[in-house]
Amino acid sequence: MKTIDPDLLLRAYSIGVFPMADSRAADDVYWVEPKKRGILPLDRFCLSRSLAKTIRSDRFTVTADCAFTEVVFECARNTADRPDTWINPAIESAYADLHRRGHAHSIETWHDGRLVGGLYGVKLGGAFFGESMFSRESNASKVALAYLIARLRVGGFRLLDCQFITDHLKSLGAIEVSRDDYVALLDVALGVAGGAVGTAAGWSSPDFFALDALESSGFPPGPGATVPETRMVSGPISGCTIVQLLGQTS
Repeated sequence: MKTIDPDLLLRAYSIGVFPMADSRAADDVYWVEPKKRGILPLDRFCLSRSLAKTIRSDRFTVTADCAFTEVVFECARNTADRPDTWINPAIESAYADLHRRGHAHSIETWHDGRLVGGLYGVKLGGAFFGESMFSRESNASKVALAYLIARLRVGGFRLLDCQFITDHLKSLGAIEVSRDDYVALLDVALGVAGGAVGTAAGWSSPDFFALDALESSGFPPGPGATVPETRMVSGPISGCTIVQLLGQTS
């Protein structure tokens, strides 16, 4: 099996390039830089009444980084409505390496103890690059995306890359931008992590786990309260908290 150097993979993301394979069984990987890029502005997520109701009901238990390998496997698995995917073993292995290094994360949705949906992606600076999602029950992937948006908002992220636009993502607020506009947004997002742009704007370093600290400290925090510095694997966070956060604009 051919391999992808994780350091090369991170450098590719930093300039707006990502890998794909022609099929699950393909040996080779090619690098993609779309002329039109799908992004989901974090302040434009479309939270419908029905989706908000589903989230508030806590029908799904939602976690982060509790089943990364399983989420990637489910995203790569062939199904009746998706007979093949672009995630081959080399890509699967490379993202497992990034996860071990703390650069790749997953959001999982569970129902009655079963993994029924989720997504995974790569974190770099103030950007999160969504790679793939799956759903085995209605709304499971939408709920995972809503939790991701809330997590990125609280964590101080600036960009959610969706790679390619789809009708499903468009219904949730995703838009398409030119390659030049995307690179400009990416440069700003990467500057959040301590570069000149981020320092001048007074942005703090993005934190994928800030939402867990917010939940553990009580939500919403009182006047002048600070979010404690914690680094934990996320446990369940209430749907009411997520809906409240998504109701706020940044």
